[in-house]
Amino acid sequence: MPAPPLRIALTTGEPAGIGPDICIALAQTAHDADIVAIGDPELLATRARQLRLPLTLDDYSPTQRSAQTAGRLKVLPVKLRAPVTPGKLNPVNARYVLNTLDRTVDGCLNGEFDAMVTAPVHKGVINDAGFTFTGHTEYLAERCHAPAPVMLLAAGTLRVALATTHLPLSAVPRALSKEKLTHTLRVLHADLQKRLGISTPHILVLGLNPHAGEGGHLGREEIEVIIPVCDKLRAEGMQLIGPVAADTAFGKERLKSVDAVLAMYHDQGLPVLKHVGFGDAVNITLGLPIIRTSVDHGTALDLAGTGRAQPTSLEAALCMAIELSQRK
Repeated sequence: MPAPPLRIALTTGEPAGIGPDICIALAQTAHDADIVAIGDPELLATRARQLRLPLTLDDYSPTQRSAQTAGRLKVLPVKLRAPVTPGKLNPVNARYVLNTLDRTVDGCLNGEFDAMVTAPVHKGVINDAGFTFTGHTEYLAERCHAPAPVMLLAAGTLRVALATTHLPLSAVPRALSKEKLTHTLRVLHADLQKRLGISTPHILVLGLNPHAGEGGHLGREEIEVIIPVCDKLRAEGMQLIGPVAADTAFGKERLKSVDAVLAMYHDQGLPVLKHVGFGDAVNITLGLPIIRTSVDHGTALDLAGTGRAQPTSLEAALCMAIELSQRK
């Protein structure tokens, strides 16, 4: 007997954004996995009519698995708190968004789901509703009791991980402690091996300052934090290159022998990756006991309900979740 298909949970994201749109667009194509959308069925049905896309919603049964067929989508219902108008945020629905994440994480932790794929949420409206929310990465880590997750974005063979995530630029130097950087590199190295099947990862580590500090003349974080951490982990056997200046780190020749780049802050590495593969890149959260992938873009409120949102990044995130689950 063939093995049952992997079951992937798909959170539908901010209801006023393009999350429902791209989930509906994804469902137009068959996939070799049991895809379960976590969200409000009426929202999906209404948005499908607005988009003029055929969609049959099926009830989710935890005891039955079947590959998703074109034009159909299983739904595990989570009810909206208020009616939705595409493009118009409503803080009342922030609790709904968090409920979809909570239900999905619980299902991943107990083995009901093999992985989760997340459509984009809107951090601002969740915080406006009174919830402290800096992003999916941090929220999922807290729910999974994981001490410090690592954000990795992948576009083809280019993989960029972050030493710090959603912080003001002024807070980055204080956040780059030896302990934090050591933990990040250990998680990145371990999950490149475990999740991505790279037996001996080669990691390019960026400096924080221009010219990687230029010997201390442009900042001392390299001398006091980054170099000592890299030296310590190299002595343990990790293949680390750097710290190197960020402005020359992404040359094609240099990247040929690199499995991942570790950037020190969000906008140091991600603009390059998104220039290379925006719309096709995948966000992978490392350091969790579960598999989570996501899109590389935001809620795009101006596109919600228009039919112009493309599901390419969500498709890539789904394919990556399936690949990681198969390796698990």
